[in-house]
Amino acid sequence: MNTKFQDLPEDNGNIVYIRRVETDTLPDEVRQQIPGIDSLYAVHGIDGERLALVKDRQLAFFLARQNDLSPVSVH
Repeated sequence: MNTKFQDLPEDNGNIVYIRRVETDTLPDEVRQQIPGIDSLYAVHGIDGERLALVKDRQLAFFLARQNDLSPVSVH
């Protein structure tokens, strides 16, 4: 199948994955820094390593693009 899809990031080896993370799954030292917040957005490298945690999805995509990375949303 050689169907071309529009608006997909180019595969230049710089893809990162953006996903929502419930704060109750984070370590205690992280949760103590963000009282009253139920979820954050994580930026993960292609190998699954968590690179960053940010307040919202828009900021996660902005952060990735500012670092010449191609963000992809993961559910």
